[in-house]
Amino acid sequence: MDLKQEIAAFVLFLDRAQRISVLTGSGISAEAGIPTFRGKEGIWKQYRAQELATPEAFRRNPSLVWEWYDWRRGLIAAKVPTPAHRVLAEWETFFPAFTIITQNIDGLHQKAGSREVLELHGNIWKMRCTKEKTIIENYESPLSEIPPLCPACGALLRPHVVWFGESLDMETLQNASVDSANCEVMFVIGTSAVVQPAASLPLAAAGAGAKIIEVNPDSTSLTPYADISFRGKAGEILPLIHEELMNAREIKR
Repeated sequence: MDLKQEIAAFVLFLDRAQRISVLTGSGISAEAGIPTFRGKEGIWKQYRAQELATPEAFRRNPSLVWEWYDWRRGLIAAKVPTPAHRVLAEWETFFPAFTIITQNIDGLHQKAGSREVLELHGNIWKMRCTKEKTIIENYESPLSEIPPLCPACGALLRPHVVWFGESLDMETLQNASVDSANCEVMFVIGTSAVVQPAASLPLAAAGAGAKIIEVNPDSTSLTPYADISFRGKAGEILPLIHEELMNAREIKR
């Protein structure tokens, strides 16, 4: 069965589905030109991400940490959502229950128009007050003040992201677990499925009877558990699925 036939057969099932969950990883953002988190580039090549993305590093030198995040924000600010991001945003209007669970912090899903997004690792465009724990959105790039201070109380702001050594937000993780356990189809897009606890979500979905659809150029540790593995870039595969889905719905009219 070639790719087109495989997609056509899958769409017959997808068109009847009511509850869809999507787990996305760095691969979908890499297609937009965003370097992966562990990449070593530019003026920061002498640093390891693990040496900057920790609570200890922030306590030691908040200005250095913020300079690094300001640099990363500048890289991301210039990027636009891929066709895959845009398809997922459109699907949110098609299915009664549709949730994106992402390991990415770049905000590209929201930039594409998605609203139901669970961000497991936070968002680089949000800051959290180290004193009051309030969260604010800030899209300034470059930052006018490093380190930034809370406009309400003057305390240090920190990136609202999950650092090494920190736990994920329990409410977000619980919502992701519930959505995974109750979906009929879970797309796993651009992730190697090895970082926990995100890697356990597709297995939970499969255990509850959902079909697991992997979209990735390469085989991963999830591949043996996937019902279908579409090999290729998400920005190419998802538009093909979307086109076939639209054709199927047009025929039904």
